[in-house]
This record gives sequence, structure tokens and C-alpha cells, in this order.
Amino acid sequence: MACLLFRFEVAISKSYPIHLICSADERFDATFHTNVLVNASGACQYIPPGILKSTCYIDVRWFPFDIQKCDLKFGSWTHNGWLLDLQMMDVDISTYIPNGEWDLVGVPGKRNELYYECCKEPYPDVTFTVTMRRRTLYYGLNLLIPCVLISGLALLVFLLPADSGEKISLGITVLLSLTVFMLLVAEIMPATSDSVPLIAQYFASTMMIVGLSVVVTVLVLQFHHHDPRGGKMPKWVRVILLNWCAWFLRMKKPGEENKTAVSLSNPPTYKYSHSPPHHTSTTSIQMSTIPGQASTQSTTTNGNMNLYFGYHAMGTDNPTFPPSTESGLVTCGIGDEGGVGGGNHLSGSSQPDIHLDHTRTLLLEQIPEISLILEEVQYIARRFREQDEGEEICSEWKFAAAVVDRLCLVAFSLFSIICTFTILMSAPNFIEAVSKDFT
Repeated sequence: MACLLFRFEVAISKSYPIHLICSADERFDATFHTNVLVNASGACQYIPPGILKSTCYIDVRWFPFDIQKCDLKFGSWTHNGWLLDLQMMDVDISTYIPNGEWDLVGVPGKRNELYYECCKEPYPDVTFTVTMRRRTLYYGLNLLIPCVLISGLALLVFLLPADSGEKISLGITVLLSLTVFMLLVAEIMPATSDSVPLIAQYFASTMMIVGLSVVVTVLVLQFHHHDPRGGKMPKWVRVILLNWCAWFLRMKKPGEENKTAVSLSNPPTYKYSHSPPHHTSTTSIQMSTIPGQASTQSTTTNGNMNLYFGYHAMGTDNPTFPPSTESGLVTCGIGDEGGVGGGNHLSGSSQPDIHLDHTRTLLLEQIPEISLILEEVQYIARRFREQDEGEEICSEWKFAAAVVDRLCLVAFSLFSIICTFTILMSAPNFIEAVSKDFT
């Protein structure tokens, strides 16, 4: 409760009531009527005590860094300036009690004289302007700093791995926290539609950032868990995300740095003119049914499946295998399309095509399980190739999701910092409030 002493000098011969023109009290005149002090020269001094209630316009445009001004107009309702000469004295603030929410900046006063069309005599009044500055320490510690920290938590959504399963939960939790703080701000502020408070603008921008982060998180999770059977990545998405954005963010696909380092340290050198026989998939399989015997033939697969079956070492008592005076190994080549072809050589010596066809037919007739085994091997190879292609597609989509996460982290961080400084520092007395209340 503030105690201010307003002094007036009234040059009259008897007591005339002086009222607060803009009074909001139920009795209108809330002062206690006292005697008027009259000196020898005829000057009168009227000091009535009382608790005054006035209507004031509250501007919440810069809340909580606002300065409010309230005008207290004193005068007479019935007497003009010819009957009542109202003079102003300085306001005595020596008995002012400091308030925890407001700082009293000053109480300047001014004497006015109004002339109405009906009358030629003046009507004097004295107007005191009570200027108060809101103290922002309470609002800064309970509203602004938590809001800044919560907006920082919204940025952690982009750092959380997509496999954790908590990205959406974190974004929704932050959004609900900001909603609770908005309710607190709405209870503190007066209900007015004249202007949007500064703190409401900051909370609205922060909620927009958090809401957009939730939307982007849904898109990131859709990229990360993309079904490889749903189709490959469009070319324009690959160019924008995997090429341009990844280069701008200095991001590389997992494993790309290792491949680059290995290729630079060990440049490829080939001893022969043709490519080295490196099996990148299961399209070329060598099977030997003779335990303990290693095949010494040098075979060039060229994408075919070469199966080596030994029958001479298994004994001549088995009627399934015909006797032979050759080396005891028969080569059967199976292509990718399932066709049967002869091997290139037998124990280092070439064989006529007729003899190879005869051997192939004989084996397929006497051992029908070979065809079934080859079909199963081809199916396994095809499944491995499809699995490799699916993993490659999933790897592209996951890398695209990581790029979107990193891009949004940078963009939202810059936007949050710009909004924080632009909105809060736009208040006229922001520096003064921080220097006085936070130091």
C-alpha cells in the first residue's frame, strides 16, 4: 500500500469540496472531510486523508516490461475559477512504502484551466500523473526463464535418435508444458483486446516452434522407418537432401569415410587384365562333396554357379555313379537363369561338348536331387540380392532422416534465438528492467 500526500492551496473564504474527478469508489468521495486551514491573508489549505480509487488505462503492450501511467484529476464540480482558485503543490513521497511489484518512478503534477462553451469563467483542476514501472524479477524467474529452457528442450527432439521411440513423446510433452505456462500468463494479464502482450507474443512464437518440431519429427520418423517395398527415393529428394543439404551440413553417409580412407591408402592394382574373381553375392557358389579333397582347378565363374561332385572317391560299389577312367570329378555349370551348361575343363583337360552334354544328362537322370538343390540355391541367392537392395534403400531413407533432423536443428535454433532477442529486446525499458531487477 502506497501512501502519498497531495497538497492543495485554495484561496476561498469558506470550505468548498474538492473531489477526484475520475473516482471509481462506490461513494465517489472516499476522503475524510477535515477542516480547512485559513491564514491571515485569506489563503486556505485543505488536506483531506483518504484511500482513492481511480479508473486508469492500462497498456499491456510491453508486459512484463511495461510502465503504467495513471492520471488523478482533482477539482470542484460546482465552483469555477472565479470562486475557487485551485493551486498545486509538490507531492510528498517521503512516506511512500516500496512495493514488491511496482517501482514508483515519479508523480508529476500540472494545473489546468478549462473553458466551456456555456460559460465564460474558467474551471481549474490539478492533475497528478502517477508513473509506475513493473518489476520483472518475478516474471523473469517464473515465466521467461522456464519458457526459454522449454524451447531449448524442443530443440533436443532433433538430437534424439529415431530408434529410441521417444521423439514424438518429447515434443508433445514440451508443447503441453508451454500450454500450462500460457494459462498462467492469461491469469496474470488483464483481459483486454487492445494489444497483444509481449510475453504472449514470445510464448506464441515458442509454441509455433515446438508445434513445427512435432510435425517435422513425424516426417523424420516416416523417412527413418520407410518400407523398402514402398519404392525408391525420388531423384529430386535424393539431390536436395543427400547431395545439397548433406554437403551444406558437412554430413556423410555412414561408412563413406571409411571407404574413402581405404581407397586413398590402398589404390586398386590388378595383376591381370580382367577383373579379380571377387564374389559380391551368392550368385557364384562352389560346392564339393568330397571331404578332405580341395579342388585345384582354376575356374572362372562369370556369374555362373559351379558345382563339383566327386563320385570316383565314393567307391565303385554305388551303381548310381557310372565308372570312369577320368580324374573322378564332373563339373556342372548352372547359369543365373537356371540353364545347365558344361564346365570349362575337367582336371585341367578340355572335354568335347558331346561328352559334357552326355555327362549332364546322365547326372540329372540318375541324381534328380541336383535340380532341386540348384533351384533352392538360386532362390537363396535371389533373396540375398533383394535383401541387399532393401537394405540399401533403407540406408538412403535413414540418412535422409538424419539430414532433415540436422537441418531442422540448425534452422530452429537460429529461429529460436532470433525470436528470443527480437521480441524481448523490443521493449523500450528492457535494458533498464534487467539492470535494476536482475542485478
